[in-house]
Amino acid sequence: MIRRTFCTCLVAASVALLGVVGAARAEDSAAKKDIVDTAVAAGSFNTLAAALKAGGLVEALKGKGPFTVFAPTDEAFAKLPKGTVESLLKPENRDQLVAILKYHVVSGKVTSGQVVKLDSAKTLQGSEVTVDASKGVKINDANVIKADIAASNGVIHVIDRVLLPK
Repeated sequence: MIRRTFCTCLVAASVALLGVVGAARAEDSAAKKDIVDTAVAAGSFNTLAAALKAGGLVEALKGKGPFTVFAPTDEAFAKLPKGTVESLLKPENRDQLVAILKYHVVSGKVTSGQVVKLDSAKTLQGSEVTVDASKGVKINDANVIKADIAASNGVIHVIDRVLLPK
């Protein structure tokens, strides 16, 4: 009876350990993807991915970093006035597109624990975004709807609006 109980406990402990190891491997695998690959794998950033490609910024965001990206979802892009995205993706509007995209990126890895302590953050575009953590977290007028998505070269915070430089 003691032997069977010991074996049962040993099997249960082994299964639990394998579950922990599997979860750690899945987390390590996710952290091995760069910001662009992490966003693409998430599936709700197709417009952002197309904009990064049109703006020639894919390779930059696949670079060493670290970067913090406030990533608008496809729904966030859909909130822009009709025709805005299509217009921005045209080659003649590349400079404007790049400025908007860089306005979503901060140098360094800024986690949610650090973001809530900030009043503003300087973007790669050169302007600052405002940070308000009084009721949830807002970046300018955008709500952070998911924070701290780890990538090998930084972190992604998902937002519900496209940030437009002033």
